Formats: sequence, C-alpha cells, structure tokens
Amino acid sequence: MVICGISFLKSQLHFLSEIGVKDSKKLNPEKRKILAELLTENCISYKLIEVPPHEIDERIKAKISLNRLEELKIAQIIDELRAEEIFIDAADVNEERFGASIRKLLKFPPKKIISEHKADEKYLIVSAASIVAKHKRDSLVASLREQFGDFGSGYTSDKKTIKFLRDWITSKKKFPSFVRKSWETSRVLAEELIYNRKMTDYI
Repeated sequence: MVICGISFLKSQLHFLSEIGVKDSKKLNPEKRKILAELLTENCISYKLIEVPPHEIDERIKAKISLNRLEELKIAQIIDELRAEEIFIDAADVNEERFGASIRKLLKFPPKKIISEHKADEKYLIVSAASIVAKHKRDSLVASLREQFGDFGSGYTSDKKTIKFLRDWITSKKKFPSFVRKSWETSRVLAEELIYNRKMTDYI
C-alpha cells in the first residue's frame, strides 16, 4: 500500500488543472509518470509512505483495522507537511469519523480538514497526491514483475493476478513474499490450495 500527501499554495492550484491533473484511475501509467514528475518538481513538499505487506498482516495481531492503519499513516504525513488545509479521500464508510479520527492523532493542528468519499474525483489536490502514490505503486509493481514474472495488476478484479497466485500457491504451498496473507483473496486461496478445505470457488 502506498499513501501520499502533497502540498501546494492556493495560488499555485491552477497549475494542477493546466497540466491535466484528474482522478488517477482515469490515467494510464505513462500519463501518471509524466504528471507525478511535474507535481513533485513543482509542489512545496510531498511525502510518500510505503506500507509493506508484513506490516499490513501484523496489524491483525495488534487488533488494528486497515482503516486505522491508514489513519495513522495519513496523520504522520500531515504532521510532516504541516499544511493549513487538508483534503483527504476518506477510507471509512463514515467520512466525518475518518477525518475526526485523524485530527485526534495530529501533533500539528491544521485549520481545516475535509474528509470525503471520492475526494480524488472532487479535489485536484487529492487527485495530485493519488497520482504520485499510484505512480510509485506502478514502479514497485514493475520491479516485482521483473523478479517474479507478470502477475497482472495485483488487484482482485484481475484474472491474471488470481491465476498467478493460484499457480504459485499450488506449486510452492506458500505465498509470494510480496503478497498480503491477510488479504481476503489470499485467505480463500490458502484454505483451498494449502489446507485443502473445500470452499465455494468465487473467483
């Protein structure tokens, strides 16, 4: 998981629309690369946090939800960037609760926190941070493909990703090192292919 925060002056925000910033999901990897370079070169500051699979898995033992883990990382970014106004793409079903939880974690109190669902579609500054994060993820995935072969996008909706996991687990009876074992798809495949427990094949 990659999380990013990026900071621009209000007077600079027109730059985002001028270079074509939009929801990162609507951009191909090459366009994200171009925009990510422009954004990181022209922003006041930015912060990227990579959360490795083992940390995501270990949160379960610590009884930390994935939302809470994201809140902790986002708070870390906000404290470092120290922007006066914060715009967040809410991960919680309750967007106000997500923002309030993050505010309680902060050492630096911003004047305003806007926490909304689909914020990357509504606010260009959130789109900008998402582009930088997704470009970093693109780079990490490309590096993993060089080591392990083409496993697709890494998302559950990608049949190539599921086939890669199924074949790997069938052959090696364990997960690749870069896969979250706590991922629901991983858990179901492990039950089926490692522990040989009959389950409904939903893939």
